[in-house]
Amino acid sequence: MKVLAVLVLCVTLGFSNTLDSCQGRCGYGTDSNYSCQCNPACERYNDCCSDYAAICKASTSCKGRCGESYNSQNECHCNSLCPQYNNCCSDYNELCYNAGGAVTDAEIKSISERLYSLDSNKASASVLVIDPQALVASSQTSSETDRSSKPLFSFLNENALFSKPTYAALLSVLDNYNRMTGQAENFSSQQLAEQDKFVRETMSNTQVGRELFAFLYNKGIYKSEEDFIQDLKMMWFGLYSRNNNQLDSSGFEHIFAGEIKGGKVSGFHNWIRFYLLEKSGKLNYYSHSFNGPWTTFPDVLGMQFMWDGYYKQVGSAVIGSSPEFDFAIYSLCYITRPGKQCHLSVGGSTLIIQTYTWDNSFYGDGKKFIGSAYPATP
Repeated sequence: MKVLAVLVLCVTLGFSNTLDSCQGRCGYGTDSNYSCQCNPACERYNDCCSDYAAICKASTSCKGRCGESYNSQNECHCNSLCPQYNNCCSDYNELCYNAGGAVTDAEIKSISERLYSLDSNKASASVLVIDPQALVASSQTSSETDRSSKPLFSFLNENALFSKPTYAALLSVLDNYNRMTGQAENFSSQQLAEQDKFVRETMSNTQVGRELFAFLYNKGIYKSEEDFIQDLKMMWFGLYSRNNNQLDSSGFEHIFAGEIKGGKVSGFHNWIRFYLLEKSGKLNYYSHSFNGPWTTFPDVLGMQFMWDGYYKQVGSAVIGSSPEFDFAIYSLCYITRPGKQCHLSVGGSTLIIQTYTWDNSFYGDGKKFIGSAYPATP
């Protein structure tokens, strides 16, 4: 009777005997030989052992935890968002990278081909003509020598492209920035509304944007379209400081508009911005050090140029793509491969996008802003 009383007391207080414990069982499948379970499904079916949280959930390993829901009590995490929050367990890549909601390289290539095929707003040869002229070796890019007598852009039918809603939305945002780092950006309510319109116009009102959201939604990365839109707004337009402790920069400004830091052009990876500044006489095209394999738009160039007194040694950009395509592929790569190279497939050829996280400040629950994203050149 005393032994039975002790066993009853242990159960009442939440202690378990060997058969009812998760010791050595975390991540194993359901086993009817045990009175309780120690896998992620047990939370859903309410049949976890009493020490499941202490032994399995607080573990610093992803064994048996790949794809689990976020739990703030855990020291580290094993879901598809942990790379972006920089709080994955140390063995996440080994155990989970291709499990659950994680995105494989093959899936990235497949979705990028779909985005490419859906880009109905990209330029065609009848509306855009470029003249790359001088091709230089990478060893010559630092010489600051103008080797091209003519502009890069020979012809652009602005009426055909700029009347499209996504192009118009981009144009309204591009002129909202002070290019000098170290000087704080201040936006009016109208300018904030223009940021919101750009994100919604490109991501909610185009086939490209809707396809990207559907892909990320099906991978479990976003729970709703509004969740997706709001995260993109913070990720791209949230301000942080590159210089002098001023809120002087954002991922969008750096990548799409370009900045000046340390006496040089920083960022600047958008062909429409390049065209507008070249047309206005503020940008002088010097040469290119890389030309992609594509014979139709979009193409990729690595360019040398002078922007109103400041030099860019290699400014790579996708040429002739729509705003929604640029925004989609950079977002795809940053969300799925933050701080890494991202291998896309575009028209059957490989396009590598390099992304960088901004590690000095955060938004939301520790998420990182975009530091940079651009086509990697050889």
